[in-house]
Amino acid sequence: MLNRRRSFGQNIFLYSMIIMIILFCIFPFLQILSTSLKHQIDWGNPSLIPRVIHLDAYKELLGLMPQKTIEIPDSLKTMLDNPALSEAAKQKIIARFTSQDADFPFARYMLNSFLISLITSVASTFFASLAAYAIARLRFPGRSVFSNAVLFVYMVGGVLLMVPLYQMAVTVGLAASISGTLICIFLIYLVQTLPVAMYMLGNYFRTIPFSLEEAAMMDGCSRTEAFTTIIIPLSRPMLMTVFVYCFVIAWNEYLFASVFLKQYQDFHTLPLALQTLFNSKNAIWDRIMAASMLTLVPVVIAFMFANRHLSGGLTEGGVKE
Repeated sequence: MLNRRRSFGQNIFLYSMIIMIILFCIFPFLQILSTSLKHQIDWGNPSLIPRVIHLDAYKELLGLMPQKTIEIPDSLKTMLDNPALSEAAKQKIIARFTSQDADFPFARYMLNSFLISLITSVASTFFASLAAYAIARLRFPGRSVFSNAVLFVYMVGGVLLMVPLYQMAVTVGLAASISGTLICIFLIYLVQTLPVAMYMLGNYFRTIPFSLEEAAMMDGCSRTEAFTTIIIPLSRPMLMTVFVYCFVIAWNEYLFASVFLKQYQDFHTLPLALQTLFNSKNAIWDRIMAASMLTLVPVVIAFMFANRHLSGGLTEGGVKE
């Protein structure tokens, strides 16, 4: 039975709904971008188009603003002439007044997030590929139970695990140092991303014909060599998908970072740093929105870099049997 073609009115309604959904999804990002480019006097402008493009917020966050010469006012000079003040106290007051240190070191926080996310995504993709291949190809007792139960950890909410995990870290002494805390964060992110990564890769490995591995092993390859020379190259699209998935999860994670890294300000990740920025003296709307837009950049770059791998190679490895 042939499918009935939609009428012109139905097409108009369908496309209108699609456009409305797309606009609804991208409007918050357009609003963030618009506010980040507006000057303070232009914040009351309801239009998404700024009257004048204002890039100072981005320059401040990226450290591109020129250094300003700060002059000590006469009132402060009069106070410093007080003989009751020690020389150390005077130098401390002058240093605090003339300090030009970045109040919000955005680059440092972005580097922290990038390193943690990169290490987590690489490790999770590596371990998930090994475990998924074992589930998809090997025969061992309890394989089906293990493959179905691996998602149980992902189903448990992070709020329920936060308190016991932190208590465990304190008990074993890992939370007492920054190195131990970073190890805890890495292990937590790894546990959060591994289940779904294993599930995705396991299903993808099953779509690759086993006859390709048999042919390689008949030519003298071991199972490990067949995995590295046959399975891994053919699974590049899914491996890239899993890598981007793990990277985004670690990049946007806030709950565990707010608990484990709260006392180590120099090692804050971007989600935690943005929350701190909201409650600081630098909570200026254009700076907050600019920091939010810059936080999206690595994720967008990751998707753009992975796009050619995600859209191609999906039918690679197909054979006629």
